[in-house]
Amino acid sequence: MSKKILYRLFLAPAIFLVLMAAPNAYAASIDEKIDKYFAPFSDMFSGIVFTSVDIAGNSIPLVILFLLISSIIATFYFRWIGIWGFKHSLKQIFGKKKKEFNESHNSKCGEVSSFGALATALSGTVGLGNIASVAIAISIGGPGAMFWMGIGAIFGMALKFCEVTLSLKYRRFNADGSVSGGPMFYIAHGLTRKGLRWLGQPLALFFALMCIPGALSGGCMFQANQATKQIINITGGESSIFFVHSWLFGLIIAILVGLVIVGGIKSIANVTSKVVPFMCGLYIVASLIIILTNLTHIPEAIATILQEAFFPKAVTGGIIGCIIVGMRRSIQSNEAGSGSAPIAYAAVKTKEPVSQGFVSLMEPFFDTIIVCSMTAFVIIITGEYLNYREGITGVELTSAAFASVISFFPYILAFVIILFAISTIISWSYYGQKAWGYIFGEGFKRTKTYQIIFCIFVVIGSSMNIQSVIDFTDATLLAMAVPNLIALFILIKEIKSDLIEYCKKHDLICAMNKVWFEDGKQ
Repeated sequence: MSKKILYRLFLAPAIFLVLMAAPNAYAASIDEKIDKYFAPFSDMFSGIVFTSVDIAGNSIPLVILFLLISSIIATFYFRWIGIWGFKHSLKQIFGKKKKEFNESHNSKCGEVSSFGALATALSGTVGLGNIASVAIAISIGGPGAMFWMGIGAIFGMALKFCEVTLSLKYRRFNADGSVSGGPMFYIAHGLTRKGLRWLGQPLALFFALMCIPGALSGGCMFQANQATKQIINITGGESSIFFVHSWLFGLIIAILVGLVIVGGIKSIANVTSKVVPFMCGLYIVASLIIILTNLTHIPEAIATILQEAFFPKAVTGGIIGCIIVGMRRSIQSNEAGSGSAPIAYAAVKTKEPVSQGFVSLMEPFFDTIIVCSMTAFVIIITGEYLNYREGITGVELTSAAFASVISFFPYILAFVIILFAISTIISWSYYGQKAWGYIFGEGFKRTKTYQIIFCIFVVIGSSMNIQSVIDFTDATLLAMAVPNLIALFILIKEIKSDLIEYCKKHDLICAMNKVWFEDGKQ
């Protein structure tokens, strides 16, 4: 019997035996210890990462500003690749030539399909933020924030293209046939090739050190905590068994997640390829029902969005404030530039890194322009954003917008949130696993140790008050972007050369970028 099968058989009982005696009282004691010992460090680290500047009355963290400026520069440098490369992106996902498909499967050039990697990356980005944070952004920045969210997604496509292309170019094929890739590898090896080993090695290590706690907290504990709260709401509130024993639902999630992640990226991609289309489809259909029910209000809603985008009312900082709120929400939603998704894309079966770079253009588009915009449009077209009041959360605002037409939608929303949370947990387990492997090695025992730790954190997150670690979570996830963006700009000419060769080979030169391509390699 193989090690993987044995691990599947013993994973669930192991987690259960370790955590069956973990009552909520124990979780409360963990809360107290974290607040006492960890909070001061978290506050200090978060304060450094979120160092802010004031722009038109808006306090914006420098790291967010760095991301926004980087996305704009990359967009102009690659001649708005998110627009002219969109058609080719669709072709790569849905219109692969049979010859290319067979070549990929008959050669050792990866582990998963383009769609499988895209689904895994989407499951990591399409989550609670698409429901909750969008509502908060509209409440703060007004309806116009929706417009700038879409613009932010177009800018984010260029960054996503760069990091995914590099991830495949510098990925490593392991002895067991698995693939390891992501910012850790192209930061270290790409910069070493440029004679900057002294810079690349520390930056790669810093990225991995940020990715692990980011996966355990934001990608695991926070998601499990929010999913547990939703299951409590729909199973009786304070009378629910999960209210008294919230760790029990966390245990159920941990077992389900454990059974998926033990199979590696192939198992993860197989699950996300089915879950992501279903959960996104369910949410989009529900959104369209709300929109079509308010069909006569669509012109008014569109006019409001455009007017508020350029002439916002009662928004701090005016149009600048509206732009910042919308584009910040966009960047944080699709995670372009943060370096998380390239870890999943690295396992794609392809011999052309640039081809998957084109595929990744669909991620910001679908995450932000489609899913986030659906949430925003529902809130705006129903007029619920006018009823926003201090104290109501983003999820409650979104739920109220849907409930105004579909009375039972809060139950559907709870189900969608649980799916969003679990799919995000699955994807981030893999991101953290690869960062763990980069630091400690990717042997069987080391990998399984991480997976068990990750599953335990799922249970802990479901039963404790994680407010004390949320700031630290956001800080680690954004801190990942710093070494990633530094490497992207050092290697950007290399990406351009590879793109030019690829476009010449596939006849993708168009009038929009003909002059740029005629310049040749730089």
